[in-house]
Amino acid sequence: MEFQDVVRRRRMVRDYSDEAVDPAVVDRALANAVRAPSAGFSQGWAFLVLEQPEDVRRFWAATADDLDEPDSWLAGMMGAPVVILPCSSKATYLRRYAEDDKGWTDQDESRWPMPFWHMDAAMAALLILQTATDAGLGSCFIGVPPDKDAAVREAFGIPDDHDPVGVITIGHRAGGEAPSGSPRTRTRRPLDELVHRGHWGQAARG
Repeated sequence: MEFQDVVRRRRMVRDYSDEAVDPAVVDRALANAVRAPSAGFSQGWAFLVLEQPEDVRRFWAATADDLDEPDSWLAGMMGAPVVILPCSSKATYLRRYAEDDKGWTDQDESRWPMPFWHMDAAMAALLILQTATDAGLGSCFIGVPPDKDAAVREAFGIPDDHDPVGVITIGHRAGGEAPSGSPRTRTRRPLDELVHRGHWGQAARG
């Protein structure tokens, strides 16, 4: 698939069939993920990959309030045979920037204008989503509910120095691939509202 087609066709899928996902696609998605930008080449990311049905169910058991009587959203999401949790490590970035070529030996978090550890992990997550689209699969990015974070960590042994930045579900779209022109409930905001050239409020080129 051409890159522009991947960008155009990528969208959040929330209803999956029970068809298995080729493990080679998952491996390719993870290999692509680690090609994401990484400040200082810190590579402070890791990926919890759940591919076995019992592991996927344990994830939903840790995050859902009513696993036995799910609402339509949860029922659709639970059908995804693959769940990936990209995790970021702030400590890895702080240690990397305390090395001789960077020199922030105090490891002061306030030196960072933005939390690049989360941003880089999120960009890695986008590459996973795009790889799924390129393979003709559906995918979705959601968050771990704050009140379920501890349960997810305990269920899967996620260490304290790594933080899940979100959850990616991957699978075959229920009912087959949606047509490229399928309607959406919300339209995208026009570029002239979002792009500011030279000064905020200056419209994009027509």
